[in-house]
Amino acid sequence: MSAIGVIATLRVQSGKEADFEAAFAELAAAVNADEPGNSYYRLFRTDERGTYKVLECYDNPAAVEAHRASSHFREIGARFGPWLTGAPDIERLAGV
Repeated sequence: MSAIGVIATLRVQSGKEADFEAAFAELAAAVNADEPGNSYYRLFRTDERGTYKVLECYDNPAAVEAHRASSHFREIGARFGPWLTGAPDIERLAGV
């Protein structure tokens, strides 16, 4: 099976961007250290203030599930909630 790509769009409340970026840096470090099935996990700012894209690449569906079930994703990701303006938009992509 080919890789799975994910693009997550997150919208952060004005004034909470620095908190979000700092917490995301912690999450990205944990993903990179503890998820061998993840080959890419990086945050990008868009041109729209407070809107971010997370680009992710996983080896297979099991790696996606391992990410979602990881303690670092649940614990650090839970901190994002009060800073977001709504639920993230998630786009899944099939590698070719």
